[in-house]
Amino acid sequence: MELYLDLHSQPCRSVFMFARAAGIPFEFKLVDLSTGQQYSEEFGKISFVRKVPVMKDGSFVLSESTAILKYLVQKHSSTVADHWFPADLQQRARVNEYLSWQHMNLRAHGSKVFLLRVLFPIMMDAEVPKDKMDAAVEDLNQSLKVLEEKFLQNKPFILGDKISLADLVAIVEIMQPVGTGLDVFASRPKLTAWRERVKKEFGEQLFDEAHELIMKVDALAQKMENNSELEQLKPKFRKVFS
Repeated sequence: MELYLDLHSQPCRSVFMFARAAGIPFEFKLVDLSTGQQYSEEFGKISFVRKVPVMKDGSFVLSESTAILKYLVQKHSSTVADHWFPADLQQRARVNEYLSWQHMNLRAHGSKVFLLRVLFPIMMDAEVPKDKMDAAVEDLNQSLKVLEEKFLQNKPFILGDKISLADLVAIVEIMQPVGTGLDVFASRPKLTAWRERVKKEFGEQLFDEAHELIMKVDALAQKMENNSELEQLKPKFRKVFS
């Protein structure tokens, strides 16, 4: 099995971390987003939408991180613990509920903060307008509030006593703005304690390995500034910021 990944990407980190934690063997295929490798002719033959992650299991190719995660759980059900994506109908529905909610909420808002803080100055040749940045952070805070009050409540994990795919997808999204220097865990003891439980479940070494690049995001900005292909990438990013 091949996994096409760039660990700057939070969905890529979720697939990487789960496969490693579950002991599922795979070949890591780097798709360097900072150089626009996703737009290459070679990668276009693998992914029509030119996004990562992508899984290639024999001749079967699958995109979308949550689809890949569910596929891995179900293919390796004999060795993957049930709590990741429970067979129980209602418990599985709770995981799906979170995964459905997060796309347009925590993921969207955390990604926007990341893009504004890291890529906006490079792609727009200007500082981020304060009102735009403040609005993005406020949206992120509202999503974090929903995560705490609706999904986590007073439980150790989103489903209860056991970790699930919902926790994995949540933590990688939260770490995206954290990598830019925004401490979203400040004044959130409940969320901080949950993060530590999630980190313990994966093991500190794997957790830190997966997030090493995003915690050194200054290097990404410098790499992009020195990229000879930057001018070709700017129009694509400017559509996002417009």
